[in-house]
Amino acid sequence: MPSAQETPRLIRRKIKVYFNWNFMARYTGPRLRISRRFGQAIFGPSKYLERKNYGPGMHGPKARRKNSDYALGLIEKQKLRYYYGLMERQFHNVYLRALKRRGVTGQTMLRILETRLDSVIYHLGFANTRAAARQLVTHGHIKVNGRKVNIPSFALKANDSIEVKDTNVSKQLVTHNLELSTSRVVPEWVALNKEGLKGTVLRLPAREDIQPIANEQAVVEFYSR
Repeated sequence: MPSAQETPRLIRRKIKVYFNWNFMARYTGPRLRISRRFGQAIFGPSKYLERKNYGPGMHGPKARRKNSDYALGLIEKQKLRYYYGLMERQFHNVYLRALKRRGVTGQTMLRILETRLDSVIYHLGFANTRAAARQLVTHGHIKVNGRKVNIPSFALKANDSIEVKDTNVSKQLVTHNLELSTSRVVPEWVALNKEGLKGTVLRLPAREDIQPIANEQAVVEFYSR
């Protein structure tokens, strides 16, 4: 809490930093290093990873040591967290929300992650990466049910409509991204209107609709220790 001696300007600055850190934070470090650590293309395909598919370091390939159950759970959690671009507190909050809902916790957690606004934007092809989708939302290019939404974690529901803001900059940006993402398959639980630059959430995704990069049950077991 700010002390009584602090000026209103300093207090406002601290509040701004707090909100930016907790709600807009994202990983900005070396992505290839993370992918090499886990031996998977966490942030998308990489030709460099194909050439050097072993852990980072100056000594080249070396035998991976056997991991404990705790370490395996931590690895799965970290893979999923980096994949969706969340900080630890944000990701843990997703787990806590899933824990309070009915159903299998791991599957519920994946459903929450997949129905985030930035995830759906990525699935529709409006952005080429999840990081780009997050930026597209925060910069105000996206509207949900006719209203501008700039929160990447905004939870979408069945029958929600997503559209690109009616400006030349927004339309040109998304049109260019759609041309680059033609090889990506749009999931069955969302519908894309490419000409109108719109999308619709037809239903919430089932477990078979999701292809996670990690074992969600191991993540649940890790957090439940």
